Amino acid sequence: MPSQSVALRRYSKFLCAVTLFLILLGALVKSTESGLSVPDWPTTYGKFMFAYPLNKMAGGVKYEHTHRMLASIVGLLTLILTIWVLRIPTVPVWIKRLGIFAFLTVVAQGILGGLTVKFFLPVWLSTFHGVLAQTFFLVVILIAYALSLERRQRWNMEEEGYNPRFLRLSIILMFMVYIQLIIGNIMRHDQAGLAIPDFPTMGWTFFPTFDAAWLNRINAWRFENNLDPVNMGQVMVHLTHRVWALLILLKILWLNNIAYKECLDRPSILKTLYWLNMAVVLQIMLGISTVLSHKEVFTTTMHVTMGAIVLGLSFLMVLRAAPLTWRQFKTISTKR
Repeated sequence: MPSQSVALRRYSKFLCAVTLFLILLGALVKSTESGLSVPDWPTTYGKFMFAYPLNKMAGGVKYEHTHRMLASIVGLLTLILTIWVLRIPTVPVWIKRLGIFAFLTVVAQGILGGLTVKFFLPVWLSTFHGVLAQTFFLVVILIAYALSLERRQRWNMEEEGYNPRFLRLSIILMFMVYIQLIIGNIMRHDQAGLAIPDFPTMGWTFFPTFDAAWLNRINAWRFENNLDPVNMGQVMVHLTHRVWALLILLKILWLNNIAYKECLDRPSILKTLYWLNMAVVLQIMLGISTVLSHKEVFTTTMHVTMGAIVLGLSFLMVLRAAPLTWRQFKTISTKR
């Protein structure tokens, strides 16, 4: 295999890692409420971003400015990846197009980030910014897998045993996780993270009544803890996030049952499922800790980051469970 291809494979994986770290920094910006610590864009207090003095990076400026600089670096790294895949004749056309799409996505993400500052962090725009970050993460994972040695080795195998039911359930799980991240983004940016401040109870009851008295009990606690009151809509977003997490857990358990009965001949799938199980358990623990710690910064940041890891692993499992061509995929996915 040409050395250039080896370097490209490693570079694409490096971009995945840097993108995940960028998501972590973005979560930290929100967890510390530092989104408007730098009120102008694309400059930083009137200076070119990379010319801003490091000794002035204190408080929220440190988090927001670092996030901006790393986002710019990720944009540059994505441009390099795009040019790289375009210049190699042996790279398939669809991967070249995917590289162009990745660059356009990261540009759009940068513009959205700037607009969130310009419009003072509106919920819908901030949510879109967060969701697009997760989408870009999936795109770079797809590019990295498309260029991977594992995928090339799969081409050389005479036949693989695909399980249509496992594949369909894996796709459903991935979309469930993606939807959960959308709900989580809405919850965070709508200040609904502590709209239900207790666990395992919900408003100090296992059976919410959804009436004024129940909401008043929640807001009384928030008043005692110097938090603004919430409305029923914010409470419902938070409750939906919890219920959807339970559904994802049940789906994971079902997927495990099928995998250990029908996919024992696919070690790559079992390995991915193992790490996905670990990530989901840790994510649930972080979610509970986020509530019980009243959104402690480190815990909340890691909860968001682990959500991206769960999404990435669920997508990787789909890639490993699916055939290598679109024609095969359509054939397999329609089987029972």
